[in-house]
Amino acid sequence: MADEPNKLQSVDGPLDDPVIMRLIKETGITQEQAREIVSLLGTVNWSSLMREARLIKPKR
Repeated sequence: MADEPNKLQSVDGPLDDPVIMRLIKETGITQEQAREIVSLLGTVNWSSLMREARLIKPKR
């Protein structure tokens, strides 16, 4: 199977969870942070996930 150029890569290989991929892409948080938020809140409430991701996003 060839690598797909649009897939995010993690240390362990492709990052296939679409919720985690979207959190990373839309907020700029790390994979580890995204996984932690999803493990705490689940994947049902997108607005809650986004709120938490924005709170921990590094300030520029």
